Amino acid sequence: MYIPKHFQVTDEELIYDFIEKYSFATLFSQHNGEPYATHLPLTLNKSENVLYGHFARQNEQWKDIENQKVLVVFQGPHCYISPSWYETSKAVPTWNYVSIHLYGKMEIVENPNIVFNSLDDMVNKYERADSSYNLKDVDSKFIEGMNKGIVAFKVNITKIEAKAKLSQNHPVERQELVIKHLENTSDQHNLQIASLMKKNLKKYK
Repeated sequence: MYIPKHFQVTDEELIYDFIEKYSFATLFSQHNGEPYATHLPLTLNKSENVLYGHFARQNEQWKDIENQKVLVVFQGPHCYISPSWYETSKAVPTWNYVSIHLYGKMEIVENPNIVFNSLDDMVNKYERADSSYNLKDVDSKFIEGMNKGIVAFKVNITKIEAKAKLSQNHPVERQELVIKHLENTSDQHNLQIASLMKKNLKKYK
C-alpha cells in the first residue's frame, strides 16, 4: 500500500483497535492462477499473532490457499472532502479514510476444538453483552452438522501496514474547517472521520 510518511500509522495498539472495530474484512489470495477475494468477519488473537475465520465450504478459495501469502484489508471510516470547505479556491476534492493491510501465511484449521473456540470467540465478539444466545448452549450434534459446511482457517500475521489519511498534509486551520463541515452532518462516516481528525490534531497542540 502506498503510504506517504504523514499518513502512516505505527501505533500498534491503535492498529489493533481498528482491526477489532472494523473486523469485516476482505481476504485476497490467488485462486486458479487469478486474484480472488472473499468478504468475511475475522477475529484477532494478539497473543498468537493470528487472525481466525472461516469460509463457506462451497467457496472454492480455500482449496488452494493453504500456505499462500495472503492480503487482508480492513477498511475503516471514509468520506469525501469538498474543496468548497477550504479558505482558498486553489484546491481539489479528496477523500479521507483509514485502511489497514495485513499480510500473513494461510493455514487451514481442522482441530475441532480450535474450530469451535474460534467460532465461539466470534459469536461473543458480535453478540450484545445482554444477549441470551450462547454457542455453548446449542446442541452439539447441530453444531457438528453446521461445521461440515465451513472450512476454518487462521492467518499467521507477518506484516501490517496502516494508513490514516486525515488531511494531515493541510494547514491546521484548514483541517479545523473540514472538521466543522463534517460534524455538521448525520452521516456516520463523516462524524467518525471528524472525530479521528480532532484526535490527531490534539497531538500537535
